[in-house]
Amino acid sequence: MPKTRAQKSETVEKLTEAFKKGKSAMFSDYQGMTVTGVTALRKKLHAENVDYIVAKKSLLSLAAKNAGYDVNFKSMPGMLGVAFANEDEMAGAKLIGDAGKNAPIKLVGGLFEGKFVDQAYVTTLSKLPSKAQLLGQLLSVFNGPAAAFARVLNANVEKAKV
Repeated sequence: MPKTRAQKSETVEKLTEAFKKGKSAMFSDYQGMTVTGVTALRKKLHAENVDYIVAKKSLLSLAAKNAGYDVNFKSMPGMLGVAFANEDEMAGAKLIGDAGKNAPIKLVGGLFEGKFVDQAYVTTLSKLPSKAQLLGQLLSVFNGPAAAFARVLNANVEKAKV
């Protein structure tokens, strides 16, 4: 059953608000995914505070235009879903990129730092470590010299005991 004009208007308002408040928006072609696959992906995205909205390309174009973005959704392949990241800008790209390894979903473009980026750029973003991984690496770099110094001191104490 097709959507009524009021339902389409409501969807455009929701999408426009998501484009305005989201830190980034990653566009994905989800064609071929099962309902259970999309549901599992939505749960993972929701846990990272990312909203995943599926809409027709014409409604996405209208909402993006209302939000101040000029994006040609007609040139993008397949059926589109948009992952709006509300906290970590990279979360949407990372999770969809990871899901694409086991499911027929792929990134086709996005809005990052206020401008449109192509599929190659978004795919590169998806392969970068997550924010949590980067913070863990930074912490290990900070702790490395202190831990090495503590081991040297402990070795001297053990040597003195013998």
